Amino acid sequence: MDAADVEAVWRIESARIVAALTRLTGDFALAEDAAQEAVAEALVSWPLAAPASPAGWLMATARRRAIDAIRRRAALRDRYALLAADPPTDEEIDPDPDRIDDDILALMFVSCHPVLSRETQVALTLRVVGGLSSKEIARAFLLPVPTVQARITRGKKTIAAAAVPFELPPSDQRRERLGGVLSVLYVIFTEGSTATSGDRLLRPDVAYEAIRLARTLAALQPDEPEVHGLLALFELTAARFPARTGPDGSPVLLEDQDRRQWDYSAIRRGLAALTRASARGLGPYGLQAAIAAVHAAAPSVEATDWDRIVLLYEALGRVAPSPVVELNQAVAVAMASGPAQALAIVDELVASDLLPGSHLVPAVRGELLARLGRRPQARAELELAARLCANQRERSVLLRKAALLD
Repeated sequence: MDAADVEAVWRIESARIVAALTRLTGDFALAEDAAQEAVAEALVSWPLAAPASPAGWLMATARRRAIDAIRRRAALRDRYALLAADPPTDEEIDPDPDRIDDDILALMFVSCHPVLSRETQVALTLRVVGGLSSKEIARAFLLPVPTVQARITRGKKTIAAAAVPFELPPSDQRRERLGGVLSVLYVIFTEGSTATSGDRLLRPDVAYEAIRLARTLAALQPDEPEVHGLLALFELTAARFPARTGPDGSPVLLEDQDRRQWDYSAIRRGLAALTRASARGLGPYGLQAAIAAVHAAAPSVEATDWDRIVLLYEALGRVAPSPVVELNQAVAVAMASGPAQALAIVDELVASDLLPGSHLVPAVRGELLARLGRRPQARAELELAARLCANQRERSVLLRKAALLD
């Protein structure tokens, strides 16, 4: 087995291993460190002699590392004695790869605990639940590796200092805390589906990691509609990834996409998740998924049911109002009713200055002005949007549109 094989096993099993060790030791940081030591040892030993059960080998090795660490801590001798006296079960040595238990759910809630900043929650979730290395997280978010490492270290110390228990929150708190878990997954997926900066429009590895975690969460919380709504949104959005960029990585606008390239298996999965989310009424994520479903069903931009999208955005604005929702609604209004009505919505956003520094407002305003024939103003708005945009691929599209208005 080579390094790629080790990485593949680690990506699949890391959350289960860290969760089980945290439950056994009661120490989140120790569990994560022990698991990392086990995978480092696997990188050395597996190429020489592959274990019969890679997952069981990692679990057993990580457990030994945790016991060794506890033994070195004089203040934790009692806990070490408990561990040493309690031999691992067959399930812990060779875990069922298809088994999903509440340990992983507890790990998600710990990683997304309210005592942590949102940036730390994202980094910690990707590290301990997603199994990504600090280098992978840094590359995904275009951050220095030491910055990511510092966030992870700070997060583990904060959890320890706050004495956050490794357990599912009580049922009366779980739904409240679930919102934080969902929002972290949403941030991760959003960065993967449209990178905020850099020279790539998409970061599929990040987006697909968010989808994997959302699937796990949906399996663990099958009765939570918004979990299925979030998963539906992810699947339906990711279905368009194959058509969103050209061979050279340049963005392909929705009206120019070859819809035959869309992933219709992902669309079917998304629609199934949306059906489950609809059982008790749609929340914010479910409504966004419903909008994505309208796009998925349309054979072209012109044939899209824009009136329905406008209604869905109006509903979304009632349950989760935000300037971004208003801006997206303006785009739908422009398609359904024309640019003049949409421009009035955007001008209100400009007057209220609710999205300062965002390239999205001048980008949409420039498009609307161009459709109204106000070319000099449109060019100025698109050039402003390009200056504000940190993603090089998006910036090139904006500049190309502006140049066509000369």
